[in-house]
Amino acid sequence: MLYYLFRFLEQFGVPGAHIWGYISFRSLLALMLSLIISVWFGGWFIKYSKKKQITETARDVKIDPYGLSKVGVPTMGGIIIIVAILVPVLLFGRLRNIYLILMIVTTLWLGLLGGLDDYIKIFHHHKEGLKGKFKIVGQVGLGLIVGLMLWLSPDAKINENVETQKNKTEVVVNHSKEATKSLKTTIPFVKNQNLDYSDLMGFLGDNKEIGGWILFMLMVIIVVTAVSNGANLNDGMDGMCAGNSAIIGIAVGILAYVSSHIEYAAYLNIMYIPDSQELVVFMCAFVGALLGFLWYNTFPAQVFMGDTGSLTIGGIIAVSAIIIHKELLLPLLCGIFFIESLSVIMQVSYYKLGKRKGRKQRIFKRTPIHDHFRTTDKDLVEGCSYLLKRPRNVLFETKITLRFWIVTILLAALAIITLKIR
Repeated sequence: MLYYLFRFLEQFGVPGAHIWGYISFRSLLALMLSLIISVWFGGWFIKYSKKKQITETARDVKIDPYGLSKVGVPTMGGIIIIVAILVPVLLFGRLRNIYLILMIVTTLWLGLLGGLDDYIKIFHHHKEGLKGKFKIVGQVGLGLIVGLMLWLSPDAKINENVETQKNKTEVVVNHSKEATKSLKTTIPFVKNQNLDYSDLMGFLGDNKEIGGWILFMLMVIIVVTAVSNGANLNDGMDGMCAGNSAIIGIAVGILAYVSSHIEYAAYLNIMYIPDSQELVVFMCAFVGALLGFLWYNTFPAQVFMGDTGSLTIGGIIAVSAIIIHKELLLPLLCGIFFIESLSVIMQVSYYKLGKRKGRKQRIFKRTPIHDHFRTTDKDLVEGCSYLLKRPRNVLFETKITLRFWIVTILLAALAIITLKIR
């Protein structure tokens, strides 16, 4: 809203009004304000939650080898993150921008879905919360909304990179003069080759483009569901999910910035996405909100984000990557989320295989994988065989969290390097 106010005042020569046109200025303001709101509102929210008994009641305390009890800690802290994101975005963003609208819809949609799950756990005392099938329906619904908006909106377009020859030796990358609808997405580590979803549906003949959009929407649904569930699984230690997501958010913001800048896009030989710079404002608010949340969420946590936060965080990362046509980069960028999800899938599959054969067997001591590193031998199921029992010496929660952050930093750096290593 302030963006439009100062752009209006600029017409009358009001000093300083023009700086609101700079994406760097608005993005840094969004980061600072979201951080301040997160810290200030977080303190009030914790006091209010304790007063109203909006606290953790079903967390497994046996898993902590040092006996730290986390029952009674306020939860649903994702509300802090959501408020800290939306206020700066509404103030500093261009609210008529299709990409910003999509991000706001994503935040509210998954915030509501996760909030409903937490509400059932806390107030109805159901440990499992919202049934899994309803979560999936909500995530699929968001995927359909995002896919359809990108398909039908006339503003969701790209300018493809086109190589031209200069003086017969120098290759210069320009962009097509007209922005067009496109089903192309970037393939990491591959230069001058993008994946076109419609090409994969070539067997449909003249209808391959429609088939391509259907395939794209299926991809959106898979990505949104996978990343949001991965973030949810990663939220098992103090500061774990918030820290990892802040690092990922910085990387996505950088990718969005270069994709929205025609000169940088040409230099890096990537597709130019007009108006996607508003994603930078959003991602700065996202990172600021998470950093402010870490003020209270680092060990020992004074508040947990709950599914209200983790599902929203994962959805934001997924949709932002889809908007800038970098969804194929997510398995690398969100490698920690991917490994957490994979560890659960492997554990369940291996357990079921053994059960059919009348054996108790598991791969890890406990899943998601971060719990494997803090589970002692005395907590193992008696009579069950384990493929992996190392490390024998359990690690303290803060050490596991920091090591996961370090891995995420490395993966984020590698994801950004893919802009040049192609």
